[in-house]
Amino acid sequence: MRRVAVLGAGSWGTAFAKVLADAGREVSLWARRPEVAAAVNERHVNPDYLPGVELPGLLTATTNAATALDGVDAVVLAVPSQTLRANLGGWRELLPRGVTLVSLAKGVELGTLKRMSEVVVEVAGVTPDQVAVVSGPNLAREIAAEEPTATVIACSDHDRAVALQHACTTGYFRSYTNTDVVGCELGGAGKNVIALATGMAAGMGFGDNTRASLITRGLAEIARLGGALGADPMTFAGLAGLGDLVATCSSPLSRNRTFGERLGRGESLAQAEEANHGQVAEGVKSCSSICELGARHGVELPIADAVRRVCHEGLSAAEMGKELISRAPRPE
Repeated sequence: MRRVAVLGAGSWGTAFAKVLADAGREVSLWARRPEVAAAVNERHVNPDYLPGVELPGLLTATTNAATALDGVDAVVLAVPSQTLRANLGGWRELLPRGVTLVSLAKGVELGTLKRMSEVVVEVAGVTPDQVAVVSGPNLAREIAAEEPTATVIACSDHDRAVALQHACTTGYFRSYTNTDVVGCELGGAGKNVIALATGMAAGMGFGDNTRASLITRGLAEIARLGGALGADPMTFAGLAGLGDLVATCSSPLSRNRTFGERLGRGESLAQAEEANHGQVAEGVKSCSSICELGARHGVELPIADAVRRVCHEGLSAAEMGKELISRAPRPE
């Protein structure tokens, strides 16, 4: 993989593009807005999403998807989960034949309840072994600052995962391969919902015991759902499960955690969205589809369901906390 296109110039897309360029790849970053592309090309920065971070010379940007995709060996899809289908539909005819498609999105599609790799397979008309996913404790700001981290690259085609692993290995970014795409994707989607819950707890003034309890029981929920969908249980003990969950539930850099904090302090969904520069955290949307997925497979998801009701049915964060702590006793 010598030349890679990254479609989506948000914070995570830009950070991952930087990783690839730092690993010696020629990277073309597609940006929706011309001013973002101009800043990347002329000043080697993306001030809207990663202010203060200098981007490498091997990373260039364009607003023309055909230009970005010309002659690439891999295509990284770095758009929000609920917009992936529409965006990819517009890019489908431009994708080079046989190219590796890499999803950075962490969510479950509303309506269809499909994981992101399933959406890519359906829309792009490719086989599942052509699609890889990246998941783990990947807070974009820390990666852009070259703080050491590790991640998981999952693909049913092990050789394809290894090729991508080599393409993004740097002195600060270490990746591991996995063939459990289902587990890695559910870990990435589920942790956003649990991070909303831990954020709400923090917003209500609760401390480390509460956060640790929510993280641990949240991981149990994610693993139960994963097991019902055929995931490897060990995946949830790794970087794409526990690793991603701890980072997202603990860091002030996590959009889902900080969004949850605002809800915990009594702000409405609209107020939290406004404070988040008009962006809704991924977990706000995914909580509905994850709960539907659990219901379809007969899996109980009490924390996710409580988050869903706070976000979409008017339940207060305080009422959520009382409900969860008052549930009937049971063995762990």
